[in-house]
Amino acid sequence: MADTGSKTYFMTGAAGGIGRWVADKLIERGDRLFATDVDVDSLRSYANKHRWPSDRVEMDSLDVRSAEAWEASYANATSAFGTVDVHMNFAGLMLPDYPEAITDNDLDLQIDVNLKGLILGTRTAAKHMIAADSSGHIVNIASLAGVAPIPGLSVYSASKFGARGFSIAAAVDLRKHGIHVTVICPDAIDTGLLSDSKAKDAGAMVFSAGKLLTVEQIGQVIIQRALTDKPIEVTYPPMRSFLAKIGSWSPALATRLAGGMIRKGLAKQAKMGWKGGSE
Repeated sequence: MADTGSKTYFMTGAAGGIGRWVADKLIERGDRLFATDVDVDSLRSYANKHRWPSDRVEMDSLDVRSAEAWEASYANATSAFGTVDVHMNFAGLMLPDYPEAITDNDLDLQIDVNLKGLILGTRTAAKHMIAADSSGHIVNIASLAGVAPIPGLSVYSASKFGARGFSIAAAVDLRKHGIHVTVICPDAIDTGLLSDSKAKDAGAMVFSAGKLLTVEQIGQVIIQRALTDKPIEVTYPPMRSFLAKIGSWSPALATRLAGGMIRKGLAKQAKMGWKGGSE
């Protein structure tokens, strides 16, 4: 059963992908939402089109890389709704490339958004929840690439290993304040996040599974498991989670298996006509 009752949610990355799907569901069931995105114009356009209720939804521009921006946005959220009950760090990006070819910009973006932004968001949420003397729940998105490293996605994997490790440690640290932390580690999800992976050989491993997850699948996991049970970690789907944990346990075995999985991914890219000669 999904978590019920009217609560206040703070969300990053609300303009698309997982964030937008979860936002729609929270609004449908009557919750209050402070939705943020770096592309706030797209967020507002979607909200207007789908008639998000102005009495329960506020929107704000937020660059998750900036500590100052976090404080300003949280001040706006608490001014609008008071205490935030659930904080959700959904913003992220994936820019595949091989170690020798990673650009400074792609390195900075993935570490700053996927890891630094998540840490800043968790810190800001925790500070406000503790100051309000209220229990709360922080939900962070990592990846199965943060359970087992993915060839071609070395920086992305590093950022998600960091996001996962930070979240699990923070779950222990914040428990004494009555604050739960959950980290979600999904397989590849069919969103705009994968656009760069589709066009590059380095992104082939992303498509080694039979099917990509849908936003609805992982959204249901968040609504029905993460928000309800508040576990420290949720990995999904089960079989790919098992393989990721095996790969983490035995890097040598993972290395031997990687070649076949990369070939499978390359074949999927070719079949779908995704690769655009960017290599």
